[in-house]
Amino acid sequence: MSEGTSLVLESSENGTDLSQDDIDTIEETAEETILSRQTSVNLVPFIGQRFVSQEAAYEFYCSFAKQCGFSIRRHRTRGKDGVGRGVTRRDFTCHRGGFPQIKPSDDGKVQRNRKSSRCGCQAYMRIVKRADFDVPEWRVTGFRNIHNHELLKSNEVRLLPAYCPISPDDKSRICMFAKAGMSVRQMLRLMELEKGVKLGCLPFTEIDVRNLLQSFRNVDRDNDAIDLIAMCKRLKDENNNFKYEFKIDSNNRLEHIAWSYSSSIQSYETFGDAVVFDTTYRVDAYDMLLGFWLGVDNNGMTCFFSCALLRDENILSFSWALKAFLGFMKGKAPQTILTDHNTWLKEAIAVELPETKHAFCIWHILSKFSDWFSLLLGSQYDEWKAEFHRLYNLELVEDFEEGWRQMVDKYGLHTNKHIISLYSLRTFWALPFLRRYFFAGLTSTCQSESINGFIQRFLSAQSQLDRFVEQVADIVDFNDRAGAKQKMQRKLQKACLKTGSPIESHAATVLTPYALNKLQEELVLAPQYASFLVDEGCFQVRHHSQSDGGCKVFWVPCQEHISCSCHLFEFSGILCRHVLRVLSTNNCFHVPDQYLPGRWRGISSSSVNHFRGATSRDQPERMQLLESMVSTFLVESIETEERLDVACEQISMVLSRIKTLPRSPHGVNDIAFSYPSDSLILPEVEDADGMIPGFTITNPHDSITTGKLKERRARDGVDLTRKRRQFSAPLCAQYGHDATDCSIMATDNMSGDALGYL
Repeated sequence: MSEGTSLVLESSENGTDLSQDDIDTIEETAEETILSRQTSVNLVPFIGQRFVSQEAAYEFYCSFAKQCGFSIRRHRTRGKDGVGRGVTRRDFTCHRGGFPQIKPSDDGKVQRNRKSSRCGCQAYMRIVKRADFDVPEWRVTGFRNIHNHELLKSNEVRLLPAYCPISPDDKSRICMFAKAGMSVRQMLRLMELEKGVKLGCLPFTEIDVRNLLQSFRNVDRDNDAIDLIAMCKRLKDENNNFKYEFKIDSNNRLEHIAWSYSSSIQSYETFGDAVVFDTTYRVDAYDMLLGFWLGVDNNGMTCFFSCALLRDENILSFSWALKAFLGFMKGKAPQTILTDHNTWLKEAIAVELPETKHAFCIWHILSKFSDWFSLLLGSQYDEWKAEFHRLYNLELVEDFEEGWRQMVDKYGLHTNKHIISLYSLRTFWALPFLRRYFFAGLTSTCQSESINGFIQRFLSAQSQLDRFVEQVADIVDFNDRAGAKQKMQRKLQKACLKTGSPIESHAATVLTPYALNKLQEELVLAPQYASFLVDEGCFQVRHHSQSDGGCKVFWVPCQEHISCSCHLFEFSGILCRHVLRVLSTNNCFHVPDQYLPGRWRGISSSSVNHFRGATSRDQPERMQLLESMVSTFLVESIETEERLDVACEQISMVLSRIKTLPRSPHGVNDIAFSYPSDSLILPEVEDADGMIPGFTITNPHDSITTGKLKERRARDGVDLTRKRRQFSAPLCAQYGHDATDCSIMATDNMSGDALGYL
């Protein structure tokens, strides 16, 4: 190139001279041209350079810019595609060209002061379209490479957004990972391992992935809300037991909506005594609060009750959600409710659920401690946190009050606003104030993690709102089927007695394996305690290593009434070690019936009657119950020859009676209800990673992303087998012995695959 100023004239595509706008100068002296490093002559644009298309020119200039230390963007054009001669001129400028413009606000809101890298850089390249011999081509008519900013080094320029492309295949994988509930960092690490690159050496960064996920949130809020209501109406038409409520604001926009499925309402009737209302998530694409009503069943598994989407986070919104939930559940309020530490929700519950004991989830409180106290306490933070945990788990209110005063004095926290707030709300989170109320174990860390893992499945169901309702239904159905299969696996295993106590043997015939395990934990520890009769019907029970103190147990044998000052039974529905010690030392060999709560017992006849008279829409639930009954029938029948003979005789009579009944006019296949043709084959389910069969990757622009307001906890799931097995012969028939002598049946880690059952 020449060192002086050169003026180049070209002819336009029709042979006339170019206009003044198409004539430009190049000032490229050795001193003025800014290049960050030595570049190849073939990569430097020049006047008259030809390209077959706009894209070819863009790619060439982009390569030149990357080597120099900047990136480019498309700027002005002349003409428009599809109109007349189309685009006849295109400008490419430095990414820092121009200045940021303040966007006008239509609604009077102040625009955010976004930072911008634009500084008015004048570097650019201009191309003009020519058509020689009817063959179109693009020629460079203007080029300037003088920058008013510092150019980047090679290890820095690759981090510019223009050089961090995400290929279509990578976009699809990122979309799939998002549906699986993976974090952005997990996505990047997995793709690094797949591509075999070093840590942080992918062509795109964490910010690029987050921007991509943000672009997936381009949704039509108004139309999607209409589709959501239409979807709920359709589900209501298909199943009259499906419940939903919604509210429209003054602008005819969806303000709130809540819904519950028929199986969820049935579960609440039995297990709705203690519930969790989790409102720590948002559907960011629609700017709505996402609330889940959850509980725990008699097998310790999380069960879904209801879901709500709320426009605002205030007292009115939460009051509406509480009223809608009570409407779904026929006005039956829970005994206890566990929520996040939310002032508006606290006030709404006080008004709408006055008879329900409200408590805060301790995990959400503990998650804030690092920000509140780590800098304040410094090296004493860990010691103080251990002391807080000790106070939290105390049994007596008096001990808590005295310990709290000592803690505040020791660490000088009298004026700390967080300590003052925690103490004023102590009746909502400290266990000494909550032990008199039944929480079904929901306050434990293990159960909190299980609930969080269950919620993560919903957060992975990313789609438009109407599809979100369907996918939540799929997850609820999947959880029900997984729970039914796990229950059958447990029933095939004989209860493992740990102490040989008659009390344990009696409880094993009544309680579910989950509840029995909780009782066994107390039974194993009971012999370590000594009991002393201090008054008529009053016992002092303390650990053998203690010389004083302990818990008081009150027992009235004639009324079969027993209670303990630790209130474990009132809190969890499981008798404590102190009560069990008193019962065993006083020759009581069974647990009084009222201390084996119905919510912790196995399936009773009431569960069977629950489905009598059900409509055809409830067939999947009835078939699920039938499978469970068949499984129990097989296990009980093979115990002895006499049982097996009676079972064969009775099942023959039942089959004969069924065959006399009229068949369905639609044929057998029409009433299969998504089950295999053989009713003794379980539907295939996935592992505990929370993936739902039938979920497919859709257009990423049709999806939404749910955002967590708080730090996520570890996921939890259900350990299930993948394979389907068909029962072909009585268990152990080929070995000539019954189940009690079978080495396989006696194995603690017995699985469905080992037995070949169902």
